[in-house]
Amino acid sequence: MSDPIPLMPDTSDSVGPALPGRVFVGTDKFATYEKLGADLIACAHDCVAKFGDFHFALSGGSTPFPFYQSLMTDPHYRSFPWTRTHLWIVDERRVPFDNALSNWGHIAQIFVGHSGIPDSQVHPMMATASDAAEQYEVLLHTCLGRRAPSEQRLDFVLLGMGDNGHTASLFPGTAVLDEQTKWVSYCDGPTVTPPPRVTMTYPLLNAARHVGVLALGVGKAEMIARVAIGKDDFHVLPILGVKPAEGKRGELVWYLDRAASTA
Repeated sequence: MSDPIPLMPDTSDSVGPALPGRVFVGTDKFATYEKLGADLIACAHDCVAKFGDFHFALSGGSTPFPFYQSLMTDPHYRSFPWTRTHLWIVDERRVPFDNALSNWGHIAQIFVGHSGIPDSQVHPMMATASDAAEQYEVLLHTCLGRRAPSEQRLDFVLLGMGDNGHTASLFPGTAVLDEQTKWVSYCDGPTVTPPPRVTMTYPLLNAARHVGVLALGVGKAEMIARVAIGKDDFHVLPILGVKPAEGKRGELVWYLDRAASTA
């Protein structure tokens, strides 16, 4: 990936937690959003130039929504190549889109109808279908299969991290953590906050060109420190299973603010 297009001066702290991958620590959440936006738009333009399209997978939750809204309203992002972008969802609860718990329901309100993405490039998970994961995997293979075999991967995946170390809908102690071939699967069990989920798996996430983990606020600081210590494995802290493949030029970047990086 080419160097990020600078939208603002680098306002990161000079030293961040010793996490796997690269770490950006913004002086506040707005600086962190700006850095994330700079990396995202650079990756988007680079992929459109190389492949003709850009595959962006989003996570739900309250943390990224102000950033998503800025993509629609901030003049810095007017050049974003929405008409060449495919929009994917990292995970979804098995509820209808009009349910308040639906990730896609909230994301669609921001992007669909406002970004200019063609309907054929907007890809929600049909999470209430009995074969939701299988449907989504077929769709991913179909869309990404238009590229050369070595580039059939997501370009930019934005993840969050829960207080228990889960990411996407990969929860501690669940069977999906050991999935090695399927790109999309199901997650349920005693450690899963109801309702059951459909989620992208490590094989798909770790093949991505760029994986960003967005974690903001003092509430994330304890878990960030625990991840940095590195005494647990991914069955205990699923975020530790996110390891983009270096052989495929994958990159992991943590987007933190100062509050999240100081335990």
